[in-house]
Amino acid sequence: MSTGSAVVRVEVRVELKPGVLDAEALSIEKSLGLLGLPSVRHVTTARIYDLEFSGVSAGEARRLAETAVDRLLANPVIHRVTIRPAEPLVSP
Repeated sequence: MSTGSAVVRVEVRVELKPGVLDAEALSIEKSLGLLGLPSVRHVTTARIYDLEFSGVSAGEARRLAETAVDRLLANPVIHRVTIRPAEPLVSP
């Protein structure tokens, strides 16, 4: 990240479409029950990618994030994707 350029952050959430087997979520759901948390009805998993762009507008950052999704981050056959502006980073 270069100093002096505005940074635009975009959050990309990638999760499996309904009907696609989420083996990790099923395993977690079962394990939570075994750990004494039987009231958990359903678990889903998702990957969240926090992309930072410098020197571009918010619209351009979204377009670049969509390109990243199309080319690398998700498979449109099995994934659904949500792209939104990311929350600003809070300095300690």
